[in-house]
Amino acid sequence: MRPSPAAANAVFRAIADPTRRVILDRLRAGPANAGALAADFHTSRPAISKHLRVLREAKLVIDTPVGRERVYSVNPVPLQSVAGWLEGYRAFWQTSLDQLKRNLEGT
Repeated sequence: MRPSPAAANAVFRAIADPTRRVILDRLRAGPANAGALAADFHTSRPAISKHLRVLREAKLVIDTPVGRERVYSVNPVPLQSVAGWLEGYRAFWQTSLDQLKRNLEGT
C-alpha cells in the first residue's frame, strides 16, 4: 500500500530539516525523552519539542508516556516512501552511468 501524497509530503518535510535528521539518527540508537534529546543540541527544549511534534505528525517517531515523561522512539516505516522515491533516481543514474561507460569504451 502506497502512502498518501500528504503523508509522503509530511515525511519529506520532516526530514528536510538537519536537526530533525539528527534527532532520528539519535533515536536509532534507542528511545529517549525530550530532555535527553535536547541535551545533544545547543538549542532550547521547547525548540526540540517542536521538532519532535513535526516528526510525530509525520509518524516518524512514536511517543510513549512513561510516568510524567514521554519517551520517543523512531518509526522507520514512513521512510519507505523516501526510499521508493530515491530508488527511481538510483535506477536513472545507474542507466546513465552504464550508457556513459559504453560510450567511453566505444571511442
